Amino acid sequence: MASNRTSESAPLLNPDRPPTNFQRDHTAPSDNDTSLCSVCANLDFHRIFLDGIPIEEEIPLVLLSSILEKSYQCNFCRLISFHVRRTWKLDEIDLSGIGFVMYSKNCGCLREPFYQPTFRCHRLHIRPKHSGGLWKRLLALDQFVIHLLQEDAFKFGRPADLHGRRVKNTVDIGLVQKWISVCQKNHRDKCGNVWKMDRKLPGFVRVVDVLSMAVVPAPSGCRHLTLSYVWGSIGADYWTTKDNIAERSIPGGLNVSSLPETITDSILFVQQLGERYLWIDALCIIQDDSLDKSNQLRAMDLVYGLSHLTIVAAGATTAQDPLPGCRPRTRTLQQHIEVVQGLHLYVAPPRLREALTQSTWDTRCWTYQESALSYRRIYFTGPQVYFECKSNIFCEDIVAESKYHRLSRSFLQSSFGECFPSLHSISSYTTAVERYTPRHLTVESDIVNAFTGVTNALAMAFELGDPDRVFQYGMMMPDIHLTLLWQHDPQTPRARRLLPDGGTSPWPSWAWAAWRGGILYRGGDVYLRTQMGNFGSDLSINETLVDPWYIVDHSGNTVQLDVHQVSLFSWNTGGVKHAYSAPRGFLDPTELTLDIHRPLEPGILIFRTTCSHFGIARRGGEEPSGYAHGLFNILSTASFTPVWVGSAVLPLEPTLPSSLDFIVISRTSSNSVYDEETLRHYYGCLLHVMAVSQDEGFMERVGLGVIHEAAWTASRPEEKVVFLR
Repeated sequence: MASNRTSESAPLLNPDRPPTNFQRDHTAPSDNDTSLCSVCANLDFHRIFLDGIPIEEEIPLVLLSSILEKSYQCNFCRLISFHVRRTWKLDEIDLSGIGFVMYSKNCGCLREPFYQPTFRCHRLHIRPKHSGGLWKRLLALDQFVIHLLQEDAFKFGRPADLHGRRVKNTVDIGLVQKWISVCQKNHRDKCGNVWKMDRKLPGFVRVVDVLSMAVVPAPSGCRHLTLSYVWGSIGADYWTTKDNIAERSIPGGLNVSSLPETITDSILFVQQLGERYLWIDALCIIQDDSLDKSNQLRAMDLVYGLSHLTIVAAGATTAQDPLPGCRPRTRTLQQHIEVVQGLHLYVAPPRLREALTQSTWDTRCWTYQESALSYRRIYFTGPQVYFECKSNIFCEDIVAESKYHRLSRSFLQSSFGECFPSLHSISSYTTAVERYTPRHLTVESDIVNAFTGVTNALAMAFELGDPDRVFQYGMMMPDIHLTLLWQHDPQTPRARRLLPDGGTSPWPSWAWAAWRGGILYRGGDVYLRTQMGNFGSDLSINETLVDPWYIVDHSGNTVQLDVHQVSLFSWNTGGVKHAYSAPRGFLDPTELTLDIHRPLEPGILIFRTTCSHFGIARRGGEEPSGYAHGLFNILSTASFTPVWVGSAVLPLEPTLPSSLDFIVISRTSSNSVYDEETLRHYYGCLLHVMAVSQDEGFMERVGLGVIHEAAWTASRPEEKVVFLR
């Protein structure tokens, strides 16, 4: 990196180094160099975009302060400066010593054979770098990408594939129709029937007929679109209610002038596409009719799962905001183009995942299932519109449409906004929970309702059975031995959800829905780190140790759950026989109640296991500030000197006692989570345990951990029928 901050004639590279292939050998500037500083004029951009720059041969540029100074006279410096001034908080950054390096990456190839270099174009990556190596200062500074526009592709003998495209003031409807057509013709079943749905919309579902401008029952087999948006706090004047549903059901009865802009623009967009039916929750659900609302919400898997296209208002913060680019003057173009050595270059806008992360829409619970269930989505964001299906991503600023889907490769495909479902039911479920729970709800009691579309779709896609039986309180009951192993996001305080009237959560402590904040599903690695992190191995168990399970249903009846059993055999036990043997056998009626005069509340889990008492001690090393959960060592007090026998993740507030009760859930394996000099390691030597509190015969979840089975059996555990509420 150059260290001279002011001299425009300073060499790009160390003067002692021989010129690279990307430095130009000229004695006088060409016409194309007259608007470049001497440093940028020394680069051969044609050669760079032709051959690329490997990351190991990245080119150091001058300091940021110098680039900002020269942006008024140099087109390439201006391109970098435009992005930096628009996206970085320069008044909060010490610019001294911060420079840039430049390298390139292949964009991919849309044609067969995809490996032909003739069709490959490159994109320039500009990455900040500090001369003193103070990388922590750069964490908040993003790298960015510079693209070559398609109009210059011929200069390299290439097609326009994966080159940049000029973004217009309004969205090109023909381009959107092309994206939909490419998906329909080339992606087949991967996008056409992702939920294995052969059903139609139920007769009670309504849609907006954008031709007659009325709210009507969905015609049998109709092709409909859906809208996903943020309501915001703009009032309820535009909602469909018992008082206006009759008027809105007749042709012309839906008065557009009374609707917010997100909705009117969506209607206009559907009309422009040549489609007829659009589902919008505020208009198609009678908002003051609790029965109608309940019925409609339970059909969300079909409403969004069968949708031809979901319109996502990702650039809006309330329903009053327009869809950017749907009409003239509804968006400000952010594509800044500069001509450098005769080539038209621009800094790329955020890719899809990054753009969504910056949106209010991506923070709302209700919008998660609307996105996850839809197999085609079009996102309206401030900079541009993105199209996403289960197979590909398109956007306004990149030429990426191709019929060669099977072998095509595009860098856009690394930024999918939503990938759901996965190949297996349990991984689909745990991923959905992790994506859903960090989001926000206006009404906390909606936490299960806003997830019901996902659980209904999972039950259908994986043929799990009746969704009301398979999923209770948001939990997947056939795999309860796995789904019980959730952890709080370590930065989320342990706080129960509240009802609107201030009452306590109706959901039991063992269900993640009962608690505010993000939920994580992690394997044994979560117990290894002194400082907790959000990343770890996948969930796994070697053997289920509880059978059978019972639950008190909403009618107050105790019913047995249909739970999958797991028993993974391994020779890798070093000849050690498992010390722990789980209690088995059905519970008789007298064991299924605590007090015959006091009925059990719905949601209580009942099962037979063993319970024991262990000491706990905070793991050495403080968690980062803001953490609400920490790692604890589980200690056996059977001997005079406490022995480290396991590990647990527990809340830091309120202060816990020096010891806790634990109950056994299942068997697993892991290393370095107990004293391995005292306790021998072998396959399946650990027990998944739940830390619990007890009150009047009931238990509640406190946290989760693992304990070596030899220590567990040595503690003389008590066999117990657990009533977990």
